[in-house]
Amino acid sequence: MFAGLNTKLNNLVWGEVLYKYGLPGRFLAGVLRNLWAVLRDIASGQLNLRAMSLVYTTLLSVVPLVAVSFSALKAFGVHEYIQPHLYGFLEPLGPKGAEYTDYVMNLVNNVNSNVLGGIGFIFFIYTAISMVQKIEDSFNYVWYVSKPRNFGTRLIEYSTVLIVGAIAVGLAVRALVEFSKEKLVVTIQESAALAPVFSITDRLMPYVITIAIFTFLYKFMPNTRVRFRSALVGGFAGGFLWTTTAMVFASFIATSTNRQAVYAGFAVAISALIWLYLNWLILLIGSQIAFYYQNPAYLRIGRREPQLSNEMRERLALNIMYLVGKEFREPVLGVDLRSIGRSLRIPTITLAPIALGLESKGLLTTNENEKLLPGREMSRIRLQDIIDVVRAEGETGSHRDPAWDSAINALGQDIDAAVQSTLSEKTLAQLLDDLADD
Repeated sequence: MFAGLNTKLNNLVWGEVLYKYGLPGRFLAGVLRNLWAVLRDIASGQLNLRAMSLVYTTLLSVVPLVAVSFSALKAFGVHEYIQPHLYGFLEPLGPKGAEYTDYVMNLVNNVNSNVLGGIGFIFFIYTAISMVQKIEDSFNYVWYVSKPRNFGTRLIEYSTVLIVGAIAVGLAVRALVEFSKEKLVVTIQESAALAPVFSITDRLMPYVITIAIFTFLYKFMPNTRVRFRSALVGGFAGGFLWTTTAMVFASFIATSTNRQAVYAGFAVAISALIWLYLNWLILLIGSQIAFYYQNPAYLRIGRREPQLSNEMRERLALNIMYLVGKEFREPVLGVDLRSIGRSLRIPTITLAPIALGLESKGLLTTNENEKLLPGREMSRIRLQDIIDVVRAEGETGSHRDPAWDSAINALGQDIDAAVQSTLSEKTLAQLLDDLADD
């Protein structure tokens, strides 16, 4: 029964059943596929572990993070406009949330570089920057990015996020506050006809602000090119989920009486940890949705190790080297695994192990911009060398010399000889020349 139900569900989600209903059916299919993929990723445990790690980092970094940002905000006189939003962040915890915010703000206001000393202040800044680095690492995991930004780039971009970003948000909030005080706006708000419109706008504003912040993070934090539309889709999903969860969590805290009886004084602390965990998990879920929107080929396979036939592996290795060699001869924008994946309509996770094998044998290399280049002169890269990477390499060495049957051994040698005869010492340069002539 369960097997039959699972088959029907798979056909509904991944089949073409919903597509016959036109645009609504395609939209519903997209929602179901993303929901399926996100639930699968959460069940795998990695998103949960990274969210928990960010909770721990938050506890260490929240004071330095807020202090560094508020130092810049005070210089522009807009810190008083941001402070109410910090109270709103912990509002789901009830009255204790305001107490926690007061405690953090007191610590922030008492931070003094003269008291900390030179080394202490440097460590303070480092702790704040490490928080942003942890977020980037989590986003890089979601986007399959193995190489983080270099130190100089990190320092510049993190400082921009902590200081310039905070100032931009502060000035925007200040502009909204000042705009709401304008005489015309006040008159419209007092109008019986237009007052409901402003009431709806006030309710939607938390969603708009959260979606804008999430979109910014999804666009600029991963160390890869994220299209704005993808970041916006992730920001909309994450922002809507975050704001809605905040309302539900606040209602739960307000109506729950058993927590205090069971956990006593620890109840609020436990609620705060759960709230932080949910915040980070939702942030990562939104990033995952942005990734799947930009890379729909990953929706079904996720991070599952691809299973390829030998024929597929051989063709992929030859095709990777061909595209890299072609770009090297006639440079345009450079090639990387993502561009090759789009060209071949194959997920990058499938190409990565093969590219790594080619790189380990010196046939492929990567420059500082993560573009792929031939590992040596193409006239010295035999096609046989490329094929050997996927045919003869990668053995674990756990077996002893097998006692092949003589007939099977002879057949294997004939197959190897046929492959060598077909390739006939041809090089990558000659392959490119032949295809160019065609």
